[in-house]
This record gives sequence, structure tokens and C-alpha cells, in this order.
Amino acid sequence: MTRVVVLLSGRGSNFRAIAEAGLPIEIAAVISNRPQAAGLAWARERGIPATALDHTEYADRAVFDARLADEIERHRPDLVVLAGYMRILSAAFIARFEGRLLNIHPSLLPMFPGLKTHERALAEGVKVHGCTVHFVTADLDHGPIVIQAAVPVRADDTPETLAARVLAQEHRIYPQAVRWFAEGRLAIRDGRVNLQDDSTSQSVLVPEG
Repeated sequence: MTRVVVLLSGRGSNFRAIAEAGLPIEIAAVISNRPQAAGLAWARERGIPATALDHTEYADRAVFDARLADEIERHRPDLVVLAGYMRILSAAFIARFEGRLLNIHPSLLPMFPGLKTHERALAEGVKVHGCTVHFVTADLDHGPIVIQAAVPVRADDTPETLAARVLAQEHRIYPQAVRWFAEGRLAIRDGRVNLQDDSTSQSVLVPEG
């Protein structure tokens, strides 16, 4: 069974979606850089090991990331899942977990990397928005794409209403991406993800539903 370590900074709704999806995985640990993160409490209530590493107690990013990486490795993960982890990871950290580090981003990458994706989508007047699961690389929000989900942008949308519809799709596609990883179906070739034993050779786009 695939051992997974989850990193989060807040409520961990994507972590919950993964934990409740009946996947062939064992969540070995949940780690947060924020001691009061609600996702830690949710994990502890269910008997999942949960650890807080407060990044403000460390001298700099490199020192913290090295400590975080050591804590992750202690749990012998096959996969590390970023579920609302709100810190940019150092290149050294990413290299240490290359090929087994997944993230979900609230836009259809490569559009709108970074923050405030829903506000930016509305400001640009796009007609379709969504979310992306991708492998993490040192190039922020530009790693190989595993799966995406799209939602239409409505004329009366606000950042909040759009974010809510996108989040519902995040909860659909992130467990699917983790399942594919656990089943050994994801292969990266020439910077792209191929889904094995499937007619689709590129990343998958899922419509809203």
C-alpha cells in the first residue's frame, strides 16, 4: 500500500477528500507549518499521526525545509501530497522528493500561477477556469500536469462563488490523481505526464459535474 505524507497549512479540505476517498493508500502522517491548522486536529481525531513544525521558529527557509524533509523521511513515504500548503518550497527540498511530490493549484495551469487566481481570472474575463494537479518542480506552479478540471465562469461570479465551485472540483480530481499514482499509472516523459494503460497520452481534463 502506498504510504502518503500530507503537508497542509489550514483546514485541509483536500486532505479530507483524499482521506475519505477509499484509496489504496496509507496516510502515514500529516504535517503543518502552522500549529493551529484545523487539518491537524481533523487528522488527530481519526488517529492519523499529525505534527506541527512552526516555520517562524527557524532561521531561514533552507533550515526549515531541511528539518521538514527529515520529518517527512521519518515516515518513509512513497508520495508527498501538498494540500493547501502555503509555503514556497526550496529547490533542495523539491529535488529530495522529485517525482513523488504532488500539488493542487486553483487554476488551469499554466494560466494564473501564484496567488489570487480567482480574482485574476475574473479580471481577465476568461470564460473557463478550474484547477490542476501537477508534479512539483523548482519552476513554481509549472510542473508536469496530471489532471485538470474546468468550470464555466458565470456572468455574476465573484471570487468567492468561483472559488467554491473550483474547490468542489479539487475534491474530485486530487483523489483521482493520488489513486493513479498509487496504482503506478503515472509516468513522466519529456516533461509531460502519461497515464499508463489508458488511451490518453496527455494529462486529463475533467468537466464540471
